Amino acid sequence: MPDYLKRAVEAPREAVWLALKAGEAPRIVSVGGEKPTEAAAFALPPIYPEWLGDRAFLAAHGARFPYVVGEMARGIATPRMVIEAVRAGCLGFYGSAGLPLDEIRRGIGEIRSALSADQIAWGANLIHSPQEPGQEAAVVDLFLKEGVRRVSASAFMRLTPDVVRYTALGLERGADGSITRRNHVFAKVSRAEVAEPFMSPAPEKMLRDLVAAGKISEAQAELASKVSVAADITAESDSGGHTDNRPATVLYTSLSAARARAAARHGLDENAIRIGLAGGLATPASVAAAFQLGAAYVLTGSVNQCTVESGLSEAGRKLLAKAGPADVAMAPAADMFEQGVEVQVLKRGTLFAMRGKKFQGFYRSGASYETMADTDRKWVDDVLGEPFEAAWSATRGYIQKVNPAEAARAEKDGNKRLALVARRYLFQGAQWAREGDPKRTADYQIWCGPAMGAFNEWAAGTPLEPAEARTVRQIALNLLEGAARFTRAGQLRASGIPVPAQLFAFAPRIFN
Repeated sequence: MPDYLKRAVEAPREAVWLALKAGEAPRIVSVGGEKPTEAAAFALPPIYPEWLGDRAFLAAHGARFPYVVGEMARGIATPRMVIEAVRAGCLGFYGSAGLPLDEIRRGIGEIRSALSADQIAWGANLIHSPQEPGQEAAVVDLFLKEGVRRVSASAFMRLTPDVVRYTALGLERGADGSITRRNHVFAKVSRAEVAEPFMSPAPEKMLRDLVAAGKISEAQAELASKVSVAADITAESDSGGHTDNRPATVLYTSLSAARARAAARHGLDENAIRIGLAGGLATPASVAAAFQLGAAYVLTGSVNQCTVESGLSEAGRKLLAKAGPADVAMAPAADMFEQGVEVQVLKRGTLFAMRGKKFQGFYRSGASYETMADTDRKWVDDVLGEPFEAAWSATRGYIQKVNPAEAARAEKDGNKRLALVARRYLFQGAQWAREGDPKRTADYQIWCGPAMGAFNEWAAGTPLEPAEARTVRQIALNLLEGAARFTRAGQLRASGIPVPAQLFAFAPRIFN
């Protein structure tokens, strides 16, 4: 392998000088330095990890890299994880979904106290909560009160007034007449029909209703009618947790077409709506591929769950570290059990997915605990770890607080009681994994996509294999540096230079 070629790939921040001669393929004549004396020499520009995505994204969010450490609900993405992401030059989201308001408030305070006023590249998670009326509004109220300027809206199947309210209350008219945002919504979506409302101005009726209720002003409604609800759309392909298992290339293309339609329909600047890519990103090759598709930024999830900053227990992190690309399965989602919505979870080392699906089968058959066969009732009690009636008593106490109407219905409907108890079991699966309960390892719910296995394969035998070396910063810098090298290798190949397969590789290392 020519020395110049190897150096050109391993030093992407240096310009590469190529020479052309009629009838011959280009050849590398030098890397870095002054222009060679050959008359036909031209340069391939340097490639920096900072430049792989959209510069407007970096400017809008105060980040160095177009890289987002994604929210993982129930505090898996801890305040510490967010802090370390920001310090590494990335943007981080706190996994506030599913946490009590007081805990969310404390987490926000911890983040703010650890960062300076100019370190603004952070936010928190707002998850669609149809089973808990009023929860979204309460969380948005908290974000507004605490000055959270970036919100990742996930699991939404439609646009809701509280998302629109959050956007509208942050809109201002600049001195030059342009509309600026103080509140930024990142809409995490996996379907074009869900994405388009976020790529469009808020519906007129929704704005009118918010004004009538005194929740936004007439001026804010007028501004909200002229810009998209979200300027950042995260395309969530095959990922851990809530996912439609969409291939990244198909989803990104679909959302790009949706953006063009929405911009044309509403007279918006298509460039003002950025699309980032998430799901399946765990190696330099996948990150480089995302940017080559045109992604404004990348978002990682599963791989951060195994880091030392994660809110997952050590026992859960050890299970993740052993996962292969096929060691995942779909399981019913605790928050949308009755609707049949599923989440992708770790299969290896647990029985959670199988048990969750069996609960789902009982529910769909119309069964109640009282109508089940004795063997099935015994299975339910064994999995719950307590008699069904005890589980229902605990479930009823909670549901009566957050959704009294649903609790009243369940008192008369055995099938509904079974569904609510199943939801409690599914919910506890995530809590047991977070706490590392050694008696409930088989019931751990660990959100995980195939990317976790790809990461483990890439990290095997390198400094990132040990669990204690897996930090948010080291993973991010390795993925970005590797992506820059893959991009340089592709740049050379596209220029006509034969690039051997071994240069499309990057081994993890420890960055100072």
